[in-house]
Amino acid sequence: MSTSRADQLSLWDVPDWVSLVGVFDLETTGVDVTSDRIVTAHVGLLDASGRALRARDWLADPGIEIPEGASAIHGITTAHARAEGRPAREVVAETVEAVRGLLDAGIPVVAYNAPFDFSLLKYESLRHGIAPIENPSPVIDPLVVDKAYDRWRKGKRTLEVVAAHYAVRLDAAHEASADAVAAGRVAQALAERYAPWLPDTADELHTRQIAWARAQAASLTDYFIQIGRLDPDDRLDGRWPIR
Repeated sequence: MSTSRADQLSLWDVPDWVSLVGVFDLETTGVDVTSDRIVTAHVGLLDASGRALRARDWLADPGIEIPEGASAIHGITTAHARAEGRPAREVVAETVEAVRGLLDAGIPVVAYNAPFDFSLLKYESLRHGIAPIENPSPVIDPLVVDKAYDRWRKGKRTLEVVAAHYAVRLDAAHEASADAVAAGRVAQALAERYAPWLPDTADELHTRQIAWARAQAASLTDYFIQIGRLDPDDRLDGRWPIR
């Protein structure tokens, strides 16, 4: 869907959820949600202007070696995590409590590529005997929303690229706090740009994203099969916001 700024509604016509959004991001030992571990976490709360009202950050000792490739991305080495990080179980428990508190209050939680962060947090919870967040809602995933409303835009859809597209500042990519806040501000920018087409409530937007994510995964599956990146019987997992 393409729109011009002339088509957009004014700021006071954006959905009400824009006025208060939670933000959540993890930096980890890798990309396997079932076996990799949390290294850093951020949970915060933004007002309508994108200003941080609350923020909590955690550094964990994940209990395993942090691969050099992961350290190169987020800057945390095994030695640093062991020396400065708190026990993984404490970090996981407090992160779950903070995210659950936002959701229980009805505050939408923004997470860029939500299935990664929520799924990894779930498996970390199970690993440490902590009751997981099984069905997080309402969640807003700027990656899914951006693809739904600007489907044909060329180029990558990393947070860094998408933030730049929506004129959102991101100074320290792959730092949990910077990524979380930028994702929240991107969600707010999306709400302003596509206000005429967005549902009125975060709950309804959450429901629509389930279908959008499934369709996006199916479309990407077809493309990957076409170019030989996937076998014809393979399918990308389109479950959202948790797998």
